[in-house]
Amino acid sequence: MVETQKKSTARKVGTGLLAILLLIVAIHAIHALTLDRIVVYREISFTSPNIPAEMDGYRIAFVTDIHAVTDRRLRHVVDELNQRQVDLLLLGGDFTFDHAAIEATMQLLAQVTVTDGIFGVEGNHDHYEVLFATMEAHGITPLSNSGLYVREHFFLAGVEDLWNRNPDVSAAIAGAGPDSFVLLLSHNPDVSMMQDTTGVDLILSGHTHDGQLNFFGLWSLGLESRVISAYGERFRGGWAEGRDGTPVYVCSGIGEYYPRVFARPEVTLITLIRA
Repeated sequence: MVETQKKSTARKVGTGLLAILLLIVAIHAIHALTLDRIVVYREISFTSPNIPAEMDGYRIAFVTDIHAVTDRRLRHVVDELNQRQVDLLLLGGDFTFDHAAIEATMQLLAQVTVTDGIFGVEGNHDHYEVLFATMEAHGITPLSNSGLYVREHFFLAGVEDLWNRNPDVSAAIAGAGPDSFVLLLSHNPDVSMMQDTTGVDLILSGHTHDGQLNFFGLWSLGLESRVISAYGERFRGGWAEGRDGTPVYVCSGIGEYYPRVFARPEVTLITLIRA
């Protein structure tokens, strides 16, 4: 009798655990097939006393990690950005695995209407020579350990990819004056932990895809393994800080590279606010 009760209890526990497991799998699958396929346009603001007074309210769009995104999705992003009237478009690298498709990708991105131009850096999946030539052919300015003044006292810089080449923050911001607001593009946020960024006000990065595959949006095996980033969950997505306390915003990107689970595709819209 006692033995029968034990077996019955064990079966109930096993059935309960299986039901919980199936529910968890179902929740993640539903999230991946619904919300994780819809691009969110995330509005954030950044406040600094270094922002020029005339740029208070300045709007920047940041698009990164396009990867294998369909022309339809990218065209929708372009149309949405044109409706939102941004001043500057910044591109964070990892455009496409198909180098033959880079022409179509740049042709679409070049259709975003902005006041101060379109600028971008390479990612670890990009062939930088092909990428930069195609960008320039469509009026998009590549940044490669280099920078320039977009407006008076607003210096924009970008570095090479950490995995494939040699990012050099010092070289990228060398032309910036001490009283300028300096924004740095670095595909891989790990650069902010490895080099001096004290001369930078804000860093925009991608690369980590918000963890790509997350357990209820709280934990990512890929980041925990430190394969994607040497700093684990630190740069999964959203606001973080580099080694020198420099603010880093990590965008999850819009690509469809492998399933996204609790990792919404994102276009970031930054409004600059003078303190």
